Amino acid sequence: MQQNNKTIVVKFGTSTLTQGTPKLNLAYMMEIVRQLAQLHRAGFRLVIVTSGAIAAGRHYLNHPQLPPTVASKQLLAAVGQSQLIQTWEKLFAIYDIHIGQMLLTRADIEDRERFLNARDTLHALLDNHIIPVINENDAVATAEIKVGDNDNLSALVAILVQAEQLYLLTDQQGLFDSDPRKNPQAKLIPVVEKITDHIRSIAGGSGTNLGTGGMSTKITAADVATRSGIETIIAPGNQPNVIVDLAYDQAIGTKFTVQADRLESRKQWLFAAPSAGVLTIDDGAQSAVLIQHKSLLPAGIVDVSGRFSRGEVVRIRNSQGKDIALGMPRYNSDALELIKGKQSHDIEQLLGYEYGAVAIHRDDMIVL
Repeated sequence: MQQNNKTIVVKFGTSTLTQGTPKLNLAYMMEIVRQLAQLHRAGFRLVIVTSGAIAAGRHYLNHPQLPPTVASKQLLAAVGQSQLIQTWEKLFAIYDIHIGQMLLTRADIEDRERFLNARDTLHALLDNHIIPVINENDAVATAEIKVGDNDNLSALVAILVQAEQLYLLTDQQGLFDSDPRKNPQAKLIPVVEKITDHIRSIAGGSGTNLGTGGMSTKITAADVATRSGIETIIAPGNQPNVIVDLAYDQAIGTKFTVQADRLESRKQWLFAAPSAGVLTIDDGAQSAVLIQHKSLLPAGIVDVSGRFSRGEVVRIRNSQGKDIALGMPRYNSDALELIKGKQSHDIEQLLGYEYGAVAIHRDDMIVL
């Protein structure tokens, strides 16, 4: 198969990983890992969002009788998360593939600084051929900071890694025009071009008592992802070779097409955000940005104006005083003041840390 560097986020629900049993189904997870290993070797950039910590914890503790409280669920999550990640780790080790665990809450995604840190960590893992395995941090999350379900967490993760596709694997074949458990004549909907109130109404509720996600949460996740330019597919997790087949564009399950061009939706956000400062650059940097379509390096910055945090929108201005671009810098204004005009390899020595060699990455910049 041909090489491919497409970024794909794959979400596995509890019912998918347990295959309807009270514990993780290792034979099924082994088959998942085989498919992911095949894609990994072919160059795909893969991110796993995994449920199953509470189910794993309950099984590990031999199904204890616990009061129905948040603390009980968090106890099971705390015990089960280590069991879950160890299982993934052992299975991927068979293929000599490394994984990296990340536990996230809504606060990690809504806070701009933490969002950028999470994004940088994910990209660092992927750039080093390590598969991120992500779950919500249920052991510490409160209602106020929970995403609430891993369907929506996976959509937010797909935005973080700027994925091309999101696969929501479930115990259903996809989205049907009515509930297939009640109506044997229900028909699979192969493509959804727009998520309407009708689509939401036929999604129904949760179909399992093991997890927290149902078809309705998958529709919400698909809405979030497709609005950000990420194609989303709800597909049956137990269909043979489903992940590989989806990656190579076979029609399986229900595909939700993107609602906006990825670059255009990003541009709209940048244009809408108020600029917090100005970076004045030299003629060489202007040529790199405008003609060579490169990132902005610290060496090309001659002046830093305004007080801004890492990730806030700033204007990029040429030596003639004309604004030529907008961008989100990887360093705050104080740091840029220290590294302006300096070589990238001096950043860590000057600051004591570094977030990469560029001041503003090309992916975080638009030319005016």
